[in-house]
Amino acid sequence: MKSARDIIVRPLITEKGTWMGEEDNKYLFEVSPAANKIEIRAAVEKLWDVTVLSVRTQNVRGKNVIRGKYLGRKKNWKKAVVKLAEGDAIEMFEGV
Repeated sequence: MKSARDIIVRPLITEKGTWMGEEDNKYLFEVSPAANKIEIRAAVEKLWDVTVLSVRTQNVRGKNVIRGKYLGRKKNWKKAVVKLAEGDAIEMFEGV
């Protein structure tokens, strides 16, 4: 079984994500592409000791990039939107 640190790659601090956290108590994370919703829920609950109500995931396709005369591509990644129970919060997102 994968550890919680392997499933949650990093939190996503964006303008939209900050608004979602303030208004709807939702938080954004970049997660492992192989992780499913059940694993993501368990990882968030274990790392931050909160109650997760729902998890939504989205596969984000990597963009094409041009560096000089070379064409490349960024990697594909997976995003998770996690909704927490009323009264729960993740401290790392507070005050952003």
